[in-house]
Amino acid sequence: MASVNKVIIVGNLGADPETRYLPSGDAVTSIRVATTDRYKDKQSGEMKEATEWHSISFFAKLAEIAGQYLRKGSQVYVEGSLRTRKYTDKNGVEKYATDIRADSMQMLGSRQGMGGPAEDGGGGGGGYAPRQSAPPARPAAAPAQRPAPANKPAASSFDDMDDDIPF
Repeated sequence: MASVNKVIIVGNLGADPETRYLPSGDAVTSIRVATTDRYKDKQSGEMKEATEWHSISFFAKLAEIAGQYLRKGSQVYVEGSLRTRKYTDKNGVEKYATDIRADSMQMLGSRQGMGGPAEDGGGGGGGYAPRQSAPPARPAAAPAQRPAPANKPAASSFDDMDDDIPF
């Protein structure tokens, strides 16, 4: 029987990322992301919110990018899978925690304070998936200017339309 372990989270970071390095030299970055569900209370009729916090771990190159470009309050899209781990707290009690192991990440929102090289997915619109190759670096360019529109009469008729509409 086939099975699927896939998680998609879109939310905001509650704190700056924490990056540490394994003895092998590989980076591990951990973040906490909040997602908020808004609903109308059936009894009172007022709008309510429920916030859920998610622990997410990034590894290797994706960890370095997340640690470098994400900040508290950043909006992020993460795809990954659930992982449950067992640990012993300081009182000696065994506990379980379910985390998300990220496979890919997309930074969302504005680029304010998030400058960075385009090939690393730096900035608000960039993204990174470890299995994809990075696009070539783009030199910074002035905003493209649009050509002036040709003068057309204000009123148009159906005769001006193309007959090759595919649908």
